[in-house]
Amino acid sequence: MVLKSFVEVDIDSHFPLENLPYGIFIIKSSEQQQQLPHPCVAIGEFVFDLSVISSVGLFNGPFLKDSDCFHQSSLNKFVGMGRPAWKEARTTIQKLLSVDEPTLRDNAILREKSLLPMSKVQMLLPTIIGDYTDFFSSMYHARNCGIMFRGPENAINPNWFHLPIAYHGRASSIVVSGTDIIRPRGQSHPAGNSPPYFGPSRKLDFELEMAAVVGPGNELGKPVDVNEAADHIFGLVLMNDWSGTTISPWIVTLDALEPFSCDAPKQEPQPLPYLAEKNSKNYDISLEVRIKSAGQEQESVLTKSNFKHLYWTITQQVAHHTINGCNLRPGDLLGTGTISGPEPDSLGCLLELTWNGKNSLNLNGLPRTFLEDGDEVVLTGVCKVISMFSYDFFFLLLPLFSSI
Repeated sequence: MVLKSFVEVDIDSHFPLENLPYGIFIIKSSEQQQQLPHPCVAIGEFVFDLSVISSVGLFNGPFLKDSDCFHQSSLNKFVGMGRPAWKEARTTIQKLLSVDEPTLRDNAILREKSLLPMSKVQMLLPTIIGDYTDFFSSMYHARNCGIMFRGPENAINPNWFHLPIAYHGRASSIVVSGTDIIRPRGQSHPAGNSPPYFGPSRKLDFELEMAAVVGPGNELGKPVDVNEAADHIFGLVLMNDWSGTTISPWIVTLDALEPFSCDAPKQEPQPLPYLAEKNSKNYDISLEVRIKSAGQEQESVLTKSNFKHLYWTITQQVAHHTINGCNLRPGDLLGTGTISGPEPDSLGCLLELTWNGKNSLNLNGLPRTFLEDGDEVVLTGVCKVISMFSYDFFFLLLPLFSSI
């Protein structure tokens, strides 16, 4: 059954009533006054200000009635409240925005206060990210990189199939979609007896990733059971782990994604008991990367992948991360690692697509191996159910420029 809102939602909109991703916004203003961030969800071409709805008492269920979670400048408090509060909020918001519900539909003053055109707001990071971990969960990506740097006889180290490998990243350099990225500089291999070269990166890449936003955390010293890990994940964002890390402003909840759940790949050998899931699932999210070069109007599609290709699930990632009692906290970010698929056009970074620069790509007639100054990189994710309803997952625009 297709849900219908009184808010006009185009058939190709990223944000129908079935989606309702969460974010944080401020109102754009020419005045030099401090704008307070507000929690919201997206509906059509509007943001729905949850602080307004909370102020008039329309979140009146047992979990949200006396809560100030929608009067915060981030979503941390809300995501930390857990699944019962998330479900209550989703049910209330869907009802208020429904075509058959008069509470908001027939109240012009409240509609004007709570529904703001996206063109008049600026999106911020949705949570305060205390910690950030990036996993290495795509078997196809691991295999391709292994072949490039170690050879086909040792493409994937045996331990990769026993645990979801990860590293701890720097949370302070995570930025929201639309933030300009500066080309990094560093040292490169010396030629002969010369000293190492220092200068701008010659192989700046994108990495097609997604990331789980942690909901309720766990106490220090108490691991999260893999079969209960989903209750510790609020939702997913798109992520590009390049010079710094860029995420989309919208968090799509696992409740919204549930119609698109699918079986995860079979894992051989079977994982150890702490990673063995009763129901191992991924999500069928079609992912795409496009690039628009400086001075060009037309974008070029570089890759089409899918979240379902991940070998290690997001719930296994949570279980492994906490197995020694590491305490996750609301708003923490767990990246999937580059999401590559089995086909040549489903590779999740330029390193793979060009085989480390050996094979040039064609961008509307221009040869390309890695990112150049002025490139705009666009990541999108789409979930669709044929004959029932379809909706775009969220949209991420990443402009790139160099300070050199």
